[in-house]
Amino acid sequence: MSKADKTLAKMRKNPRDWRIDSLKAVARAHGIEWRQPGTSHVTFRHPNGAKITVPAHRPIKPIYITKFVRLVEEGIGD
Repeated sequence: MSKADKTLAKMRKNPRDWRIDSLKAVARAHGIEWRQPGTSHVTFRHPNGAKITVPAHRPIKPIYITKFVRLVEEGIGD
């Protein structure tokens, strides 16, 4: 199990108090592209076209972490 998989499992169990850098690392490991064009939001796009936009503010609200986990595991976005 890779470090990104362990982080994803931790996100699944506890969606509170995550940083945007952790989401970017998990996305990179799972082949999900992300972009942050000079804004306060990061858009994650699954290879199947599904996407979510997450505010980069700290702390990230648990609903965004839950949606991100769903995007990574099932390829389902907003």
